[in-house]
Amino acid sequence: MTTIIKASGISKQYKIDKTTFVQALEDINIEIKQGEFVCVMGASGSGKSTLIQILTTIDKPTKGTLSLDGRSKLEMQYDLSDFRYQNLGFVFQDLNLLDEYTVFENIALPVLMRDGKNKSMNDYVIQLANKLGIESLLYKYPTECSGGEQQRIAIARALVNHPKILVADEPTGNLDSITVKAIMNVFRSLNQEGTTILMVTHDSYLASYSDRMLHLKSGKIVDEIAKQNRTQEEYFNKITEINSKHNL
Repeated sequence: MTTIIKASGISKQYKIDKTTFVQALEDINIEIKQGEFVCVMGASGSGKSTLIQILTTIDKPTKGTLSLDGRSKLEMQYDLSDFRYQNLGFVFQDLNLLDEYTVFENIALPVLMRDGKNKSMNDYVIQLANKLGIESLLYKYPTECSGGEQQRIAIARALVNHPKILVADEPTGNLDSITVKAIMNVFRSLNQEGTTILMVTHDSYLASYSDRMLHLKSGKIVDEIAKQNRTQEEYFNKITEINSKHNL
């Protein structure tokens, strides 16, 4: 399989004052193949979100190299925003829905900004809404929707551009268990269709949908496990065991 993200020797320091630095990441090496579903876990402050931001070019590493889809970040420095727009779909904890636009317009916004309104876009927005169970909300406004409904709207917006890589940071935080399962089944279906998924979560159940789990501690990858031939239940139990070991 083609490598879509490759990070070599990635480190990240944040400057607190003239003499004080915080080491957020240290010597991270990762390869993610096209079509993989990779989950990043770890306690609060372990560097999960920083790592995701660097892997998706939102933040810059202090040291190390990053290549995306076979091109180094340095080669892409003048068109990084275009790369993100064309290849990445983001679902973050801060949903950033626009209250003055309808749910339909919020979902369609990435395509509207690029191509303007068209029938194929309309059809795909409706298809996504049906898949995520929010078809009845399309002409409401975000403020008229529950927290869980808003989360599903944000997921639909992330998918509307048919991204190569779906990036999800705690994507089901406000959802009930039935909806969580429905959304993870959507993620699994997208992954089976070829979408690469990079997900941050603290939830072993969500992680059990992935192909591979990386555990971060104090800015370092301290454990890694692949699902391989395990059942989802066996994989879940192994993930839980690893997380318990590192969180003691």
